[in-house]
Amino acid sequence: MNNLTLRQLRYFEALARHGHFGRAAEACAVSQPALSLQIRDLELSLGAGLFERSPRQVRLTRFGEDFAPRVRDILRAVDELGDLARAFQGWFAGRLRIGVIPTVAPYLLPGLVRSLNRLYPALDIHVRETLTARLLRELSEGRLDAAIVALPVSEPSLSEAPLFVEEFLFVRPLEQASEPLPSADMLKDMRLLLLEEGHCFRDQALAFCNLAPAQPREMLEASSLSTLVQMVAAGIGVTFIPEMAAPVETRSAAVALSRFARPRPRRTIGMIWRRSSPLAGQLHDIAGIVRQTAEALRAAPGQAQPA
Repeated sequence: MNNLTLRQLRYFEALARHGHFGRAAEACAVSQPALSLQIRDLELSLGAGLFERSPRQVRLTRFGEDFAPRVRDILRAVDELGDLARAFQGWFAGRLRIGVIPTVAPYLLPGLVRSLNRLYPALDIHVRETLTARLLRELSEGRLDAAIVALPVSEPSLSEAPLFVEEFLFVRPLEQASEPLPSADMLKDMRLLLLEEGHCFRDQALAFCNLAPAQPREMLEASSLSTLVQMVAAGIGVTFIPEMAAPVETRSAAVALSRFARPRPRRTIGMIWRRSSPLAGQLHDIAGIVRQTAEALRAAPGQAQPA
């Protein structure tokens, strides 16, 4: 038991997460034989098997399942020791791992990364774009330092910093631009095109229409806002997009944008991080830079201003 090493624990965590020796080795930037050897030595030190091996898949044993969360806690604590040293120095350097939901990332990230690189050239920025549920899991496991998501997330272990509020815009074919704007109740009878399940923006749009997520209806689902807007341009249906996405997604599509009557559908975007993070002070400052970047985007001359 005294022979356990951090390297072995990191390799174990990668293999438990990926369920595949090749992908785990790639994630750890080592050869597959080297990773396999360390896992075998770890199992010998523990005196128990951690994985069930098959030609196509690697699964945790019962012992491995109990072992995994403790390993993640150890690795997170070790990483936070480095964060503590960085926080004590009072300046921004080293790795910053930030996650962003897909309905924000393409529009906010270019300006944000430029601002961070200009203000903190010693910062090594790693970006992860994925759905909210995955971001929350990776944040809690210590694989992310912060995430930009729709609020609230209502996790007691996380701090939330609101960044900006944006409205949802109604998107319909250009030839329908002169028609009266439908009410939320009328949308129930229209072919509503939405993002696939797992996107919080989908749930927010359904809530505005008073539709249950599981309610059967004729609709097209897509993995991106770009696909939705192009489907609307083709006359297949109507959709919503967040205000920040409008200039990018509608510049080459024959669609009309409209704002709903008040109270308009909207969402609050914020940044979250672990309350226990030693970098909490620096992350709060970075949240301020995110907020400034979003404000600059909204004030840009090319920003769409639908009636």
